[in-house]
Amino acid sequence: MEDFDIPAGDEMNEDMMDLPDVNPKVGEEKEIGKQGLKKKLVKEGEGWDTPENGDEVEVHYTGTLLDGTQFDSSRERGTPFKFTLGQGQVIKGWDEGIKTMKKGENAIFTIPPELAYGETGSPPQIPANATLQFDVELLTWVSVKDICKDGGIFKKILTAGEKWENPRDPDEVLVKYEARLEDGTLVSKSDGVEFTVREGYFCPALSNAVKTMKKGEKVLLTVKSQYAFGEKGRPASGEEGAVPPNANLEITLELVSWKTVTEVTDDKKVLKKILKEGEGYERPNDGTLVKVKLIGKLQDGTVFLKKGHDEEELFEFKTDNEQVIDGLDRAVMTMKKGEVALVTVAPEYAFGSSESQQELVVVPPNSTVYYEVELESFVKEKESWDMNTQEKIEAAGKKKEEGNLLFKAGKYERASKRYEKAAKYIEYDTSFSEEEKKQAKALKVTCNLNNAACKLKLKDYKQAEKLCTKVLEIDSTSVKALYRRAQAYIQLVDLELAELDIKKALELDPNNRDVKLEYKVLKEKVKEYNKKDAKFYGNMFAKMSKLELPEANKAAVKQETEPMSIDSKA
Repeated sequence: MEDFDIPAGDEMNEDMMDLPDVNPKVGEEKEIGKQGLKKKLVKEGEGWDTPENGDEVEVHYTGTLLDGTQFDSSRERGTPFKFTLGQGQVIKGWDEGIKTMKKGENAIFTIPPELAYGETGSPPQIPANATLQFDVELLTWVSVKDICKDGGIFKKILTAGEKWENPRDPDEVLVKYEARLEDGTLVSKSDGVEFTVREGYFCPALSNAVKTMKKGEKVLLTVKSQYAFGEKGRPASGEEGAVPPNANLEITLELVSWKTVTEVTDDKKVLKKILKEGEGYERPNDGTLVKVKLIGKLQDGTVFLKKGHDEEELFEFKTDNEQVIDGLDRAVMTMKKGEVALVTVAPEYAFGSSESQQELVVVPPNSTVYYEVELESFVKEKESWDMNTQEKIEAAGKKKEEGNLLFKAGKYERASKRYEKAAKYIEYDTSFSEEEKKQAKALKVTCNLNNAACKLKLKDYKQAEKLCTKVLEIDSTSVKALYRRAQAYIQLVDLELAELDIKKALELDPNNRDVKLEYKVLKEKVKEYNKKDAKFYGNMFAKMSKLELPEANKAAVKQETEPMSIDSKA
């Protein structure tokens, strides 16, 4: 305020609590917080957004005492008042009240002295301990965010962006920017540069900022030196100006667009960059029949495969059936109908360490390959909720057989997925007939047992134990379930539980050779752990005997160590 400034009160409670949403109806008055601040709504605002601490707000106001005496008005001056919210530039009641307002809203705030000028007042217009009233209209605000929460980068939105999505670390963004020193000297500029968010460009502030921006958003960044070029600065190079050591920057940044990049595998060796967004939400799953346009390239751009282009019939394959390389298979299952993507596949998910004769050329060993893929259409396998009971049993049986073939081929991870899917088809059997329930029960037992065998091969012992427990809940006399659960317990070093399972299995089938062999493995494990325990305690007591102890204590130690014999029969 130009003629009558409203500074932060000197004697105010700094520990204002977080405020609940305050949405009085027109003409209503509500209390904000618990310190006596009241808000009466005169005119509703637009939308749902309200300003936050750090935002630059613009208001018109009229301030009066409770007796109606006016002491200030921006309306009479004809100039709106601007300030930064939540920074102590105005009285506390303003900071807390205006953050509840929407754009265009008009409200009357009744502010107690504790949130205004307190015991001192602001002579001569405002006496001590005065309760004030402000008729405030929130005209607009500019959002200012402390991006890194450390004051290193402040972002002021100049032009709002579209939708709600923000780029992520793997994505490729296209930006325009101008970077200047605090004195206005231009040091760098681009009318369009593309970079991966994770790798960054120019200075760290750009990648930090774009992750908070929407498409089309334009911002002004105030950047401290630690997010620019730090203590070293940057020398001039070509058309790029020098940045002195410890220099702060002001950067105007516009996020023009970005291409979404998905890390298809956890090890980031299969990446998918979306060139054109697909439609809807559906994506292919295991066993889906897909039709695609496909171009496969080597790193130097050599095309080794071309399908579905130049009026050629679309390339068709079934997912998760080894009809294409693993990386392409996985990537296509993340796509939507109509999506166009560039898929990068490392050798481990492509053709590996051997050369491979493809349609047009030979792919050399250890090649990273690139596919341009357009998913034209796909037909998913029928989901269980669309099947009748007999169809569910037949589908479960088919998946079980597929799992068996994969298990025999040593493809345990893929086999496990088949067994899981089979079990899901028949998971809920309340609508099944008695005969169907018997069939479902037998299938559940077989699929969970076979899946447990997969998990043991994959060294996922915890999951193997859970699957065997599921089987034993259905059939407590399953020797295979007891045997495989004992194997899992041995690997998890839960030897007592392993022994219980083995003994129960031998009670049920005394001549079972596999169970007997596993009992020998268990006994060897027990001996091994007993030896480790003996060594540990032997070392401990040897160290204790070297200490200078009173005779009574030495006798006590001797008595404690003598019974520590090893039970080799355990």
